[in-house]
Amino acid sequence: MTPSSPRPRKKPPAPAAPAVPERPLVTHHLVPPHELLSPEETAAVVQSLGVPVERLPRILLSDPGLKTDPKFREAREAREPLGGRLVRIRRPSPTAGESVAYRMIVSSLGD
Repeated sequence: MTPSSPRPRKKPPAPAAPAVPERPLVTHHLVPPHELLSPEETAAVVQSLGVPVERLPRILLSDPGLKTDPKFREAREAREPLGGRLVRIRRPSPTAGESVAYRMIVSSLGD
């Protein structure tokens, strides 16, 4: 470099990004809330419905809607057995106000 040439400029330090809490899954407004029921609640609901467990609709263990429930994530991390437990799904309904559906968790559709 010659004395008359300009010095290279240093870039100003980038501002530190604010810490954003990590969320495992962002829920979509069209996905209704899913709620994992405890084994005791599952037994009570099955008894109140008066339907054999085999006749209940199923939901896969890998369904993305389940990941929106914090109780489901905690149970999965604790490696609790989730097969056969019920999930309560609450959907808004223009006529009834709220529609409640139950699904039995299965690991695969062949179960």
